[in-house]
Amino acid sequence: MTADFTTCDLFDADETLQSVSLQLLDLGGRPRFSGVIRTVSCYRDNGLVKSVLNSAGEGAVLVVDGEGSLDSALMGDLIAAAAVENGWAGVVINGAVRDRVELAKLLLGVKALGSNPRKSAKDGRGEVDVPVEFGGVQFVPGKQLWADEDGILVEPA
Repeated sequence: MTADFTTCDLFDADETLQSVSLQLLDLGGRPRFSGVIRTVSCYRDNGLVKSVLNSAGEGAVLVVDGEGSLDSALMGDLIAAAAVENGWAGVVINGAVRDRVELAKLLLGVKALGSNPRKSAKDGRGEVDVPVEFGGVQFVPGKQLWADEDGILVEPA
C-alpha cells in the first residue's frame, strides 16, 4: 500500500514512467501512496465509485475519470471511510470531492482537482476497469501507480 519512495527518485531511476501533468490537490491523510490501478469512468455520477470502493481494495488505487467536472463531488467522507475499511491505498479523481476536512483525517491517499459540496447522481452510469486518460497519461487497470507530494507516476501501458 505505501512504501518508502519519492516520485522524483523513481523517475530518475526509470524515465519510462509516465508523469501526470495535471496538478491535483493532496486532500487525504496519506500524501504518499502506491498500488495497482483500478479505474472508474463516470460523469457527475458516483454510483460506481461507491460500489468499487465498498469492495476489497487489497492495496489498490482507484483512478476516477470524472472528465474534469467540478460541478459535483464524486467522493465524500463516507465513501472514503469505506475505502479505508476495505483496504484501498488511495483514490485519484479527475473531478471534485467533498468533506475535505474529514478526508484529511483518513489514512487514505486522495488526489483531486478540488471540492464541491454538491452531491452527484447515484445511478451507476459509467464504466469500471477500462483504460482512462487525463493529464497526458493513460491509466490502465493492473498497472502500477505511485503518488506523493510532487506528483503521480504511472507504469507505462
